[in-house]
Amino acid sequence: MSNSSVKALLGLSLIALSACTTTEKVAINQADMNCAFLANDCALLTAGGNDQAGLRYINPAVQWGQYTKVMIDPVTFWGGSSTQVSAADQHMLVNYTHQQLKAQISQKFQVVDQPGPGVMKIDIAIVDAEAATPVLRSISMIIPQAHMLANLKYLATGTFPFVGGAQGEAKLTDSVSGQVLALAVDKRIGGGSITTGFQWQWGDAENAINKWAELTTNRLASLSSGTPQ
Repeated sequence: MSNSSVKALLGLSLIALSACTTTEKVAINQADMNCAFLANDCALLTAGGNDQAGLRYINPAVQWGQYTKVMIDPVTFWGGSSTQVSAADQHMLVNYTHQQLKAQISQKFQVVDQPGPGVMKIDIAIVDAEAATPVLRSISMIIPQAHMLANLKYLATGTFPFVGGAQGEAKLTDSVSGQVLALAVDKRIGGGSITTGFQWQWGDAENAINKWAELTTNRLASLSSGTPQ
């Protein structure tokens, strides 16, 4: 098989995989992070795998079985003065993140509002977010000719046109001692699923947040049960 044929097959495979997803992980260059939220703990981060956060850290000394409760601190927005996200949209995004985290985590842990023995505390910051371009995003996903052009852009750049997304950072600590248990940084953008063509401007960011809540809950549950993934 020629090199061009192999490249074509690989390209079609990438498009097929992306067509099933509502959100896709984007690689993060650790050198470009300002680490304002994670501060000195940022140095502990290493690259994550395919179904993990882009950058992550798990404290190897933690006895995870002792933790049965989770305290979720208010989510914050750390976009800086240059952010293009309005104050109203920042407020909406942090509230949505907190709601989704609580909804997911409460299915497997008792969610509490006070520190104590056996309580993990999770702090989340949204450090960047980008709105999709609603009408053009819909056209690029739904109209066949436009979708073909969108697929060509995906092959060339690894992203679809007119998508939005979000980048978040998380710190998990012992609620009493403050010991760092785990850290994560992840960036996600809109995927190629046809359902992403029928959403509002922050739909891609919300899909990223939904995925974070799901991954966080599953990771914590597997760690606490002694069967980490």
